[in-house]
Amino acid sequence: FFFIFLLLLFCTMKIEEVQSTTKTARVSAHTHVKGLGLDAKTGAASPVGAGLVGQERAREACGIVVDLIRSRKMAGRALLLAGAPGTGKTALALGIAQELGPKVPFCPMVGSEVFSSEVKKTEVLMEHFRRAIGLRIRESKEVYEGEVTELTVEETEDPLGGYGRTVSHVVIGLKTTKGTKTLRLDPTIHDSLTKEGVSVGDVIYIEANSGAVKRVGRSDSYATEFDLEAEEYVPIPKGDVHKKKEVVQDVTLHDLDVANARPQGGKDVMSLMAAMGKPRKTEITDKLRTEINRVVNRYIDQGVAELVPGVLFVDEVHMLDIECFTYLNRSLESTLSPIVVFATNRGVCKIRGTEVVAPHGVPVDLLDRMLIVRTMPYSHEEMVQIISIRASVEDIELEDEALKALGDIGAKTSLRYAVQMLTPSRIMAETCGRTKIATSDVKEVDTLFFDGKASALLLAKSEGYMQ
Repeated sequence: FFFIFLLLLFCTMKIEEVQSTTKTARVSAHTHVKGLGLDAKTGAASPVGAGLVGQERAREACGIVVDLIRSRKMAGRALLLAGAPGTGKTALALGIAQELGPKVPFCPMVGSEVFSSEVKKTEVLMEHFRRAIGLRIRESKEVYEGEVTELTVEETEDPLGGYGRTVSHVVIGLKTTKGTKTLRLDPTIHDSLTKEGVSVGDVIYIEANSGAVKRVGRSDSYATEFDLEAEEYVPIPKGDVHKKKEVVQDVTLHDLDVANARPQGGKDVMSLMAAMGKPRKTEITDKLRTEINRVVNRYIDQGVAELVPGVLFVDEVHMLDIECFTYLNRSLESTLSPIVVFATNRGVCKIRGTEVVAPHGVPVDLLDRMLIVRTMPYSHEEMVQIISIRASVEDIELEDEALKALGDIGAKTSLRYAVQMLTPSRIMAETCGRTKIATSDVKEVDTLFFDGKASALLLAKSEGYMQ
């Protein structure tokens, strides 16, 4: 009977692989941009590189700006990317962000974001300025790390009386490759040990300052205990049990502003209700920012922290008004200022809020502070290459003739319209039972939808309402 029971047990038992719960990144307009595509030695731009096509001179200019940012010699400077719509201005700014890496703050915004009914325009600008300035804080922590060899909970009688017993202290033995150490821990750390599920044979580390406990995994000396186990086995830590570790933390000045601006209320119900009832967007005063700047400067002088000037990218800069431009003049001259990259597709137009006409809709005194990079329209061959890159990013298969047809449509209308036709063309091909997009699919989609230029021509023929 016992053997039959085991046989039935093995027949019914299933081992299933758990599907990953990590979010799959959505494909956006600039997912394919991985950098500026420059040669590491010469700094020259290749015709196709890192997802960018063409615009060699503009990419090389942006490469020089990246080097200036890395050397931290371009604080408070401004760069203007000027060119026709759909020539890759935003892609260049994202290329700069990718080249700088995740450690350098990159804060994108649109010119129209400053117009809020809750907060002043200058406050929104200053908030984004502070988001684009990073602070790297180095902190040394004392850590006890090792494999748990002993875990004893010492209990005493409850001082309040009764039959219960309370934890007086915890005795824990830790072992590394260099030696062992027995520690006597506070009873409050016992809760952390219980939460982490620490037992003998686990590798843990305890922070001496905060008393935080982290279970790293099971010691690999226990790896041969079972044939199948869900544990993660880690090697025994090297060095001494008691170590001093340097922890590097990256924060922005805006994070410090928000942390200090939020009033620290009590823990009672009324305080919580009052905090919930307040408007979420609050203005941070100049007095608070000055105080934070003073503390930051002191940290920098002591060598505890290091300032990392990042990049503030302002798209559609012509949407800002004269008050914002005046404020930008002052902010760019500040000691704590990031590198500002502006982008616009306007030629000579009025400065918002005035009747003055200026190049790019930007006052001349602010234009004097900028390095201007021009982006050129794409050729037919470059459009075909860009559409091909976008198709590979979106996992879309095209026939060569269909790709050429899309390039022709892009040259006749716009690159954005041609790229937007990819997904409808794939749906059309799948409806016909094909995996590859054919020229017939592209032509059919082109007849179903209108581009901006075609729509404008139709409207030009009709007066007032559409006919």
